[in-house]
Amino acid sequence: MPALLDVLQKRFPESSRTTLRQILQNDRVRVNGVVERSAKREIGPQDRVEVRSKLDTLDARLRILYEDEDLVVVDKAAGLLTVASATERGQTAEALLNAFYKARPGESRVHIVQRLDRDTSGVIVFARNLDMRDRLQELFATHDIERLYVAIIHGAMPQRSGTIRSFLAEDDDLRVRSIADPARGKEAITHYRVVRKGEQYSVLEVTLETGRRNQIRVHLSEAGHPIVGDAMYGRGLPDRLGRLALHARDLGFVHPRTKKRMSFKAPVPDELADFRL
Repeated sequence: MPALLDVLQKRFPESSRTTLRQILQNDRVRVNGVVERSAKREIGPQDRVEVRSKLDTLDARLRILYEDEDLVVVDKAAGLLTVASATERGQTAEALLNAFYKARPGESRVHIVQRLDRDTSGVIVFARNLDMRDRLQELFATHDIERLYVAIIHGAMPQRSGTIRSFLAEDDDLRVRSIADPARGKEAITHYRVVRKGEQYSVLEVTLETGRRNQIRVHLSEAGHPIVGDAMYGRGLPDRLGRLALHARDLGFVHPRTKKRMSFKAPVPDELADFRL
């Protein structure tokens, strides 16, 4: 089977191999809907190779990991809102994707399924039609979604792994807290595993059974080990990063239409991967 670079060379004979490699590195090539950077990837007769033009380039704060007619999965940079707020409407993941898919003013081409905090980076899925939005939201509501986050915390958890359970409620100041009365809160369940431990900081892998707002941040803070760079729940602690040290690395679910198991990974950003504990 021919390599992807050879397929691109045949399709664009006027382009040099250096140019074609650059197109690959700029995430403009997709094989069967998935961004492909490897020039050596073998291409079979059933594989679908797509190349986007420079005009279709997405804002650098978003990178498409997968797309089809139903949904799009992206890697969101820290500092970018998922959806509009009272003070910001244009610079959001939702708005940038709508512009990328050439939505007309007042029209939406993508639909919210889940949210990541502004300062959390990582993988997030959007629906591309209302039916898929409803079906994906149902998966999240019934917790038929696999989500794994990487977090750097202050100090060290008392156990190598564990589960934090509480009922979360939002105060008038929009701060989320655990409360004793289950009738006034929503159940939140967070599992963690210590991956690395240093003298001052630790790296955790965190998985969720529920998806409450600020859930990971609140649970770790209330356990006495707030996430590095958390200005709300870790106020007053040193911040060597200048960003929240929380990254949504893995997302997995069964595609509601094709029924195929899908999994996506957003590589941990260098500033988190290189953080000295």
